[in-house]
Amino acid sequence: MKKITTIIIVFISALTTVQAQTLSDYFEIAAENNPGLQAQYKDFEAALQKVPQVSSLPDPTFSFGYFISPVETRVGPQRAKFSLSQMFPWFGTLEAQSDAASLMADAKYQAFLDARNRLYYSVSEAYYPLIELNRLKAIEQENIEILQSYKTISNSKFKNGVSPMTDVLRVDIMLKDAQTNLRILTKKEKPLLVTFNNLLNRDENETVVLQDSLTMELLPENFRRDSLLTNNPMLDAIDLKQQASAKSELAARRQGLPKLGVGVDYAIVGKRTDMEVNDNGKNVFMPMVSASIPIFRKKYRAAEKEAQLTQEKYSFQKEETINSLTSGYESIWFQIQQQKDLIDLYEAQILESNQTLNLLFSAYGNSGKDFEEVLRMQQQLLKYEKMKAMAETQYQTALAKLNYITAKTY
Repeated sequence: MKKITTIIIVFISALTTVQAQTLSDYFEIAAENNPGLQAQYKDFEAALQKVPQVSSLPDPTFSFGYFISPVETRVGPQRAKFSLSQMFPWFGTLEAQSDAASLMADAKYQAFLDARNRLYYSVSEAYYPLIELNRLKAIEQENIEILQSYKTISNSKFKNGVSPMTDVLRVDIMLKDAQTNLRILTKKEKPLLVTFNNLLNRDENETVVLQDSLTMELLPENFRRDSLLTNNPMLDAIDLKQQASAKSELAARRQGLPKLGVGVDYAIVGKRTDMEVNDNGKNVFMPMVSASIPIFRKKYRAAEKEAQLTQEKYSFQKEETINSLTSGYESIWFQIQQQKDLIDLYEAQILESNQTLNLLFSAYGNSGKDFEEVLRMQQQLLKYEKMKAMAETQYQTALAKLNYITAKTY
């Protein structure tokens, strides 16, 4: 009995977990599992590894030489020679290179944030059509049930000689259309589910828990417009790249300055056997200082010019992105307002169509006439209900896109 109770508790817990899934939950699943987003984050991590590469000193140089024929010196013949040297870039060069690499890594992280926001929009774009499909199926199923009742009524009136056989045939034709539409909608569900689950990088047949209905937000004028150009990962990434190019220009300028080197030579000297001298056989220790002479200036000037042109490129790119975001906002805001107006219209049309249909059906019940008008009004009502469901989906999708371009955080 205890085992059965445990199984029931686990089952209820699992069921509750499934039912508790919301669109925000799916955002989290997509952020954790989507391979494209993971690749974007790896790009950022790889960029971080560039920092220690460009901020480190060049490797020291060690050399060893052995004199096959010893070189005679005053204190004895030289047998072997060791050299160790280290070059140092001009002051601040490594720091500039490190700053440039760090800023580029930060830009990669901003690109990751933008990719995450874009993924959230893609998930929303795939989620709302599933809700729309369920709504359309429910509307079509309700239509079928109504038409079946109409068929029963018209058939009864025909048998009683109140209405013609054409009424039965008309409703039968419309019933077959509705049943076919429902079958098509049912078949449409599979590709939509596959698209959604692939965004989450999980099994294509995984169950997707959907909201029962879509809620309409009351949006103020210029909703989130103040967030359009502030803390936007797309613009932040461009700013960071431009700053990185400025640091690259500074690094290129300092690369054109002399590099300094320090080192030491150590020579092993044998003793002289032919005579006695001071320091006979004493090994030689010689500190050294060196400097590079950057006389070939073309490559350094080209590197500076490249960095300057890159900064100009990012400046133009930022201006273009701002223009794109601004025009995109206006276009999306229009779509939101348009769909809101259409939803209000369809709600009013549905209400009036229902009232008209009830009156027509009452008249048909009394006289057995104008059944064609009843069917026409029923289809008109069906059309408005479907159009409202589609307008709600378009509204929510447009709102999701607005949240994306304004970099809404979830």
